[in-house]
Amino acid sequence: MSENSLNLLLPRVARQDRAAFREVYGQSAAKLVGVLTRMLRDRTEVEDALQDVYIRVWQRAAQFDGARGEGMGWLVAIARNVALDRLRARPGARGFTHVTAAGGAPDDDPVARLPAQGPDAEGQLMAQGEARRVVDCFGELEPDRAAAVRGAYLQGLSYHDLAARHAVPLNTMRTWLRRSLLRLKECLER
Repeated sequence: MSENSLNLLLPRVARQDRAAFREVYGQSAAKLVGVLTRMLRDRTEVEDALQDVYIRVWQRAAQFDGARGEGMGWLVAIARNVALDRLRARPGARGFTHVTAAGGAPDDDPVARLPAQGPDAEGQLMAQGEARRVVDCFGELEPDRAAAVRGAYLQGLSYHDLAARHAVPLNTMRTWLRRSLLRLKECLER
């Protein structure tokens, strides 16, 4: 994926070009899932948020200005805003702390105003156990499949990037990822 391709596709999406929209989705979904996952940490909510992101992209593509920045940056900003809206809407999130910058003015970063949600000792132990299970399940995948899943969902690489990296056709990469995710799910459910 090149930034230029997104910069060229988004104006077409603004003209309601469905084929361009599908290409934007194909080139950006993995990266946006990574952004949303890091912020929301809940797979179901990430899926819902991703849908919201692409609804906004479809509705607001005319606002994209390639002279002001790259297409992926614009998409990531939309994803971040959707995630922040969802974090604010969570029960108990009303008590944002008011953080001030060194000069005493309110900090403009809304993430800085989110309440700290660190796990307690029991939660940390449970998280470590889950992390070990995930690592063990990744160990059951073929090395190239595991690397592809990590690339897509932890590094935000597109299907195109992964197919080129592993020297396989695009549809083969999609199959690898789909089957690998199913195997990971089965492993984690055991």
